[in-house]
Amino acid sequence: MVRTAIEVVHIGSASRDLTTDDPRGWRLGGGVTYAALTTARLGLRTAALIGIDDAAATAAELDLLRAAGVELLLVRLPEAPVFDNRETPAGRIQICHAVGRPLEVQTLPAAWLAATAWSLVPVAGEVADAWAGSIPAAAYVALGWQGMLRHLVAGRRVARRPPTPSPLLRRADLVGVSHHDVEPGTSVTSLAGLLHPGADLLVTQGTRGGFLFRVGDGRPQEALRYLPTATDRETDPTGAGDTFLAALLASVLRPAIVGRARSRRSPDLRFAAAAGSLAVEGPGLSAVPDRAAVLVRRGRERIRRVLDPGEPSQVGATDSYLR
Repeated sequence: MVRTAIEVVHIGSASRDLTTDDPRGWRLGGGVTYAALTTARLGLRTAALIGIDDAAATAAELDLLRAAGVELLLVRLPEAPVFDNRETPAGRIQICHAVGRPLEVQTLPAAWLAATAWSLVPVAGEVADAWAGSIPAAAYVALGWQGMLRHLVAGRRVARRPPTPSPLLRRADLVGVSHHDVEPGTSVTSLAGLLHPGADLLVTQGTRGGFLFRVGDGRPQEALRYLPTATDRETDPTGAGDTFLAALLASVLRPAIVGRARSRRSPDLRFAAAAGSLAVEGPGLSAVPDRAAVLVRRGRERIRRVLDPGEPSQVGATDSYLR
């Protein structure tokens, strides 16, 4: 059987997230696992290089990725990140139990190097700037910025690390970050100034939705506001942002994936919001949705808004952050 070409390569380390509802005492996490499973379940030919420790190397969650068609290259690390994620009314408190080790640049299969897109999804700053030089010039690059904004000390609460210039940031075409990952009052202009002109900056705000900014010369020049898609329940919010960003990337790489005759290669926020809403409804990676589920959820949200005249449009242009 002839296999289609790899469309997206994900790079990052898996984490082990401590929990009391798994007999192992942890679940496999990390942005790279959520992102890779998302693009694969949405129908993209997906590969993933994952840094992993000995305890997680045979984790059952890896079989979910394999079953979805993800080509895996596992890099054994003497230590991978371990977190205790505690959800509180005031937001998440994250305790670091193991910092992990850097994920050095690896020799990748030739088929991977021909991929249309790369997705860099560090969880603990492990993806070094040297990776920027390994990405082919023609590739579209997505970056989960939050994994670069964590100051980690074993045994302590995770603290914010200020955004700084980085070759990875300058190379990225689509960058995602939560407003929780930067200090309150951080200006969008200061973040946009670290990206290249023409890049898209996604700033998520949890249950309030978020914004997608198109970066001009050192500042945002266009902005879209989006509202979240309604969920049936929230069981586990871990990985929702990674799922959202990966679905947004998928909508750029394969425009027709959003369910209509669409050829424009631009991020579809409604599609990504539907994917993110499903990702919170179950524990860990098990809740990552497939394309059919995302389309059903997206359609339901559209109907809900049509039937309720008081509901605002889910996505709309805004200039409030551009002044």
